[in-house]
Amino acid sequence: MKRIAGLLAAISLAAGVPGLAQAADVQVAVAANFTAPMQKIAAAFEQDTGNKAVLAFGATGKFYAQITNGAPFEVLLAADDETPARLEQEKHTVPGTRFTYATGKLVLWSARENYVDGQGKVLQTGSFDHLSIANPKAAPYGAAAVETLKKLNLYERLQPKIVQGENIAQAQQFVASGNAPLGFVALSQVSKDGKFTSGSGWIVPASMHSPIRQDAVILTKGSDNPAARALLDYLKSDKAKGIIRSYGYEL
Repeated sequence: MKRIAGLLAAISLAAGVPGLAQAADVQVAVAANFTAPMQKIAAAFEQDTGNKAVLAFGATGKFYAQITNGAPFEVLLAADDETPARLEQEKHTVPGTRFTYATGKLVLWSARENYVDGQGKVLQTGSFDHLSIANPKAAPYGAAAVETLKKLNLYERLQPKIVQGENIAQAQQFVASGNAPLGFVALSQVSKDGKFTSGSGWIVPASMHSPIRQDAVILTKGSDNPAARALLDYLKSDKAKGIIRSYGYEL
């Protein structure tokens, strides 16, 4: 009898471990600029809660189209605050779950050392063949790049040199591969702990474009999944915030 009672006690104890008994998967659509920090956050989330975040990366505009056409995403981490708000108005989200998880920074970056000066004056020279940006219709960082060029009165002159990536990840690949000598990308893609991981860059002042506020929200397909709410709660934790800040985002 003692052995049976002990076994029952062990089972009860295991069932009472927070997160472990209710561990589940959650399908997450993640803006491409947030790839590196989200991979780290997802690993910590699984280790700390037992829940697994299954990640898909891409342009926020394309995720909007997929979600409204029935894609099975349960959480959206967007590159802007307009898309989650629009999804909320169209009844595709769980009310009261939307919040800003990060504010992004735009950077003019080159894979070449000492190619981009500290004030971005290389843009004025026009002495380059191509300038890479993300598709401004689908990616907020691309829209911010166009805003910056117009603010500098350079958009018309440099437009023939612009090459567009489908999303910010592809725009960064064009520069990293040397197909474009420089481009506008997310600071999180090319920096870590306050330093460029390679090449050279100019962090565009926030006054040059609209704020890149990135919102998260639970989608209607995640309304009955406790792991979806657990993930959003985790994004607000000190551990997740530390990871987000280390990639240059503001909170």
